[in-house]
Amino acid sequence: MIGKVMEDAINKQINEEMYSAYLYLSMSAYFESINLKGFANWMFVQYQEEVEHAMKFNEHLKNRGGRLKLFAIAEPPSEWKSPLDAFKATLAHEQHITKCINELVDLAEKEKDRAAYNMLQWFIDEQVEEESNDEEIIAQLEMIGDNKNGLLMLDKELSQRQA
Repeated sequence: MIGKVMEDAINKQINEEMYSAYLYLSMSAYFESINLKGFANWMFVQYQEEVEHAMKFNEHLKNRGGRLKLFAIAEPPSEWKSPLDAFKATLAHEQHITKCINELVDLAEKEKDRAAYNMLQWFIDEQVEEESNDEEIIAQLEMIGDNKNGLLMLDKELSQRQA
């Protein structure tokens, strides 16, 4: 059975994951609006992953006798200055999520909740991947600069991402 402190913290993290989904869905719509359908696809896949993350936390709660509690999801931004600006915002957001996951790990250790601690190891690895992906795309966008052909090539590459 999950303790109340850990249950509350996981419910808070579910809200963080659902905000992440909202943010990436908003970014997908932004990229659609500026005719970068590959970027839009990449962000839509990211949206789907974030919903899956929330459901992974929910499954953990259910399997341990906890109960899901939903909170209001904050409204995400809907405009960015450029694709580079959007990906810098993505990286900053993922760094925030990494901090949240690390705090959950610390709490699991404090609460001696081995099951939560074990489950959270997957999220630690996932956050390393998330930040690395964002940093790679940022580096590519910085190399591209104002080159429209380069941007379109990257857009085509990002269109290949699948859920």
